[in-house]
Amino acid sequence: MADKTFIELLFFGDIVGKPGRTAVKAYLDSLEQRPDVVIANGENISHGFGMIRKHYDEMHEAGVDIFTSGNHIWDQKEVFNFIDEVNLLRPYNFPPTSPGCGAKIFQLKNCNCEVGVVNLIGQVFMGNYNSPWDQLDELIYDMLAVTPIIFLDFHAEATAEKIAMAWHASSLGVSAMTGTHTHVQTADSKILNNRMGYITDTGFNGSYNSVIGMEATGSLQRLKSHLPTRLDVGPDDILQVNAVRFTIETKTGVCRKVERINEVFSHTGEPLQPFAIR
Repeated sequence: MADKTFIELLFFGDIVGKPGRTAVKAYLDSLEQRPDVVIANGENISHGFGMIRKHYDEMHEAGVDIFTSGNHIWDQKEVFNFIDEVNLLRPYNFPPTSPGCGAKIFQLKNCNCEVGVVNLIGQVFMGNYNSPWDQLDELIYDMLAVTPIIFLDFHAEATAEKIAMAWHASSLGVSAMTGTHTHVQTADSKILNNRMGYITDTGFNGSYNSVIGMEATGSLQRLKSHLPTRLDVGPDDILQVNAVRFTIETKTGVCRKVERINEVFSHTGEPLQPFAIR
């Protein structure tokens, strides 16, 4: 395998249901050249809640190499049967007895380098999880001893917590970090400490005419009535892709470029055609 000066790491925000899977596959199919590694948050990939093996295989075949997740990872009980067999991470700061793992080093297919991927979950407005700060401190140096390229998905609600984690992670030597969970892409992509590519939230992939990927009527009824209401995935007539592309030096792990991707597609039954690209 050839040595490369830079790698391209493409990360897709939360994939929500079938519309999200369709949108991500269409985007990957449209690329003239695939990135060196494709990572996606897959905790909403199956009907908006959790992941089943069929949908993991579908998206892995489409070109997603590694999946991260978050608080919905256990929503589909089938995941317990395969999480240890595939490239799917759960938050590292879950209880250590949880199935699966939350940090792993992956060998890239087409170049002579490795990427460490870390998945953490926040504490503010999220739940009673172990400290993500302590957990990152615990594992980072062992990973850096193997590879200088470290990617972090911090699945968290509060923007301040994500930004604070970004400053901490960049000081430790992380190459790229994104926040997930809120499903709304932020316009603050940047490079922190002259090292780490960052965005507070990558957004989501799925139904454009929806409430963060879910059908609007049910979402409105739940919020207005305060009663339990079934939430279904939004319609697939218009689809959106939210992603971030990081360009990272292979020798140093320094991120040199961050590109925010926000595309909208019209889905008419024929091949997806972008009608608005930003």
